[in-house]
Amino acid sequence: MINNYFYKLTTFRYNIAWEKAIYCVTKTKTNNNMKKILLCVLLLVFFQSTFSQTSLYENPNFDDIAKSHKIIAMVPFETQVKLRPKQMKDMTAEQLNRIEKSEGESIQTAMYSWFLKRKKRGDLQSLEIQDPRTTNAILKKQNIDYNNIMDFTPQELAKILEVDAIISGNFETNKPMSEGASIALGVLIGFFGTTNSAVINMSVHNTSDGVLLWNYNKKVSGSIGSDTEDLINILMRKASRRLAYTKNSPEED
Repeated sequence: MINNYFYKLTTFRYNIAWEKAIYCVTKTKTNNNMKKILLCVLLLVFFQSTFSQTSLYENPNFDDIAKSHKIIAMVPFETQVKLRPKQMKDMTAEQLNRIEKSEGESIQTAMYSWFLKRKKRGDLQSLEIQDPRTTNAILKKQNIDYNNIMDFTPQELAKILEVDAIISGNFETNKPMSEGASIALGVLIGFFGTTNSAVINMSVHNTSDGVLLWNYNKKVSGSIGSDTEDLINILMRKASRRLAYTKNSPEED
């Protein structure tokens, strides 16, 4: 089921690029040209890193299933802030947990804002997006919070929220991007500055049968914006073209 057109095309392009690079190294070794060998090795590394940074799965039935969806929700993302050992010495496990919770809820809010912008400009006219405050309040009444939300399946959460589909995921960063978490980290250990790398893995699950409709895993480094909203905008710029709810929307600016 994963072998859809997009997956095949991405794999095909990767295989061709990889084979060309391997051939280049083999050929230059025969000629004993060290400069060309070095260039080809760098080419191998480039292709490997380029194609390993992003993976996307789209259920072949997602387009048809999405037509029946009236409302979707997103829950806080499970977050891991990977600090250096020296930074961790000045922080308790409880303080780190609060920072990660703030970051996970910030990703949830940023995703909501991203969908809301598209709804306001005329896209998603037949689809409602549940406000994260409503989502979290409903979950709280069921004694579900950031610390135990992973004990529930996406389908269980979606049924509790009474939505047709749910967006959930994981977020990993070497420095939080949400304003609250960044300030807290800066006060605790004096660590400010831009985020160098982040990995986000997000999924869309159908409520009625719990099936995975869409999964997007992306690693970004360097200039990735100043906050979680910037990050989500960057991540979703291309992914939205493969998301059933937005793939027919006009290109983003």
